[in-house]
Amino acid sequence: MPEFLELMPPQEALAVWLRAMPEPRVGVERIPSAQALGRVTAEAVRSPEALPGFARSTVDGYAVQARSTHGASDTLPAYLELVGEVPMGAAPGFAVGLGQAAVIHTGGMLPQGADSVVMLELTQTARAGEIEIFKAVAAGENVLKAGEDVGIGEEVLGRGVRLDAAAIGGLMALGLTEVAAARKPLAAVLSSGDEVVPPDRAVRPGQVRDVNSYALAALVESCGGEARLYGIVPDRAEALRAALRRALDEADFVVITAGSSASARDLTAAVIRESGAPGVLVHGVNVRPGKPTILGVCDGKPVVGLPGNPVSALVIARLFVRPLVARLLGAVPGKPQAAVPARLSLNLASQAGREDWVPVRLRREAQGWAAEPIFYKSNLIFSLAHADGLVCIPPDATGLEVGAAVEVVLL
Repeated sequence: MPEFLELMPPQEALAVWLRAMPEPRVGVERIPSAQALGRVTAEAVRSPEALPGFARSTVDGYAVQARSTHGASDTLPAYLELVGEVPMGAAPGFAVGLGQAAVIHTGGMLPQGADSVVMLELTQTARAGEIEIFKAVAAGENVLKAGEDVGIGEEVLGRGVRLDAAAIGGLMALGLTEVAAARKPLAAVLSSGDEVVPPDRAVRPGQVRDVNSYALAALVESCGGEARLYGIVPDRAEALRAALRRALDEADFVVITAGSSASARDLTAAVIRESGAPGVLVHGVNVRPGKPTILGVCDGKPVVGLPGNPVSALVIARLFVRPLVARLLGAVPGKPQAAVPARLSLNLASQAGREDWVPVRLRREAQGWAAEPIFYKSNLIFSLAHADGLVCIPPDATGLEVGAAVEVVLL
């Protein structure tokens, strides 16, 4: 059997893979909103109340009727009678009429009759019980109206939204201390290779510690999934077949890192092919690093076979595992991945027709960020650990010249 069936562009390979999967059935669990950072909503969230629930001041100053200030200026101030001070955390027990003002603090509730607030800096005390105002205000100025942020019954968060700090704050503002979140999809992570040993074991000549299982599990969890390690599988068909069968039975998707040899990768493809329909969909992606990637679906369960070299495995996992987890969570396309513009500090060569991803360090310069390529071998994990991000060389280029404007996708 040849090592590669056909090299596909990464985006085409991802599309082929995702189309072969059934629509995900997203599990739902109610969790405390305070612990929901990074989780994805399983249903739309509607507001049970208006926010804010009352008209409130956005500044320290004086609550007034706007028409009481018309014409006020530095040379011709308006003089208003002071009728009280708005208590914080309570409704004022008085009203503000024409020609009157009340002391109010940021967040305070507007008294009845008031429709605007004059900033403290635009006033001064004239005499006891009276203030001078040096600038007119318009109705609604420096005021948050009741329901201006959210109305009763309004959808504040859609289904499939990844919750960030602001969203959690919004839930708390509405008294929603629990939220329906998508259950985290479970990834079974298998590492294969006769040369691979657990990290806590001393290595003998020819052996390497298992880097990929732990790095890939961390990546899965960073993008919203849950990972379970299924151990190190020897390069034998019956052992890999049994491990994959168990993983498919217990997990939502499977990540396998194959041994470094071509025969090990072919073994992985053969076992995936026979473990369920439709089997292997992609065997070989036109990308560096990570050409020997395998994408498959076994009776509805996604399976990805990653290269054994740690850098290749992580780069490919970012291209394929991250969007897979998002799909299984029911996440809608949201904020773009964080990236910064930079200029290359060195020439980068590439092969036309192939997409290359190159790790870079970022260095601040007077004109902006400089991207310094890290020249690496794909089995050296710290070449990626020391990188700030990745630069993509598109397939229609034969490289990028020093000084070229690039976008650095942050790691």
